[in-house]
Amino acid sequence: MIRAATVDDIAEIRAMIRELAEYERAAEQARATEEQLREALFGEHRAAFALIAEDDETGKAVGYALWFPRFSTWTGMRGMHLEDLYVRPHARGAGHGKALLASLAAICRQSGFERFEWWVLAWNEPTIDFYKSLGVELLNEWTVCRLSGEPLRELAAQAPAVRNQTPAL
Repeated sequence: MIRAATVDDIAEIRAMIRELAEYERAAEQARATEEQLREALFGEHRAAFALIAEDDETGKAVGYALWFPRFSTWTGMRGMHLEDLYVRPHARGAGHGKALLASLAAICRQSGFERFEWWVLAWNEPTIDFYKSLGVELLNEWTVCRLSGEPLRELAAQAPAVRNQTPAL
């Protein structure tokens, strides 16, 4: 079963985020607290949305998908960015990942979103093969850029004053 996450799922979502980070060999980078996730998913200014995959027999959470809207200047349309898709190892191969992706695709269609995009680690061949089986287009000509930590602080310190700036989100 796939369902929308509730505030009662926060601890389980955080646990699965940690599991995903361990799988992706980056456990030290998964620092989000339950309070941060609660605010992001259910606060006054929601930053993201989540779906939970439950085992049909036990009712226990076996996976999740976390996504947020994005905007394309080229199409002039909103789209969906999938931040995380995770199914616990013991539940893989039972259709939970495909059900989560199909549910997100349905949300895209219902919302009038034109694109559904996400990243996958280049070494994660089993997942890449799974995505290809669904007809996913891999955009190999694009490179993900990230600015964080000290380089982010240094560049921000060089910013000129911006007139009529919208307050930070």
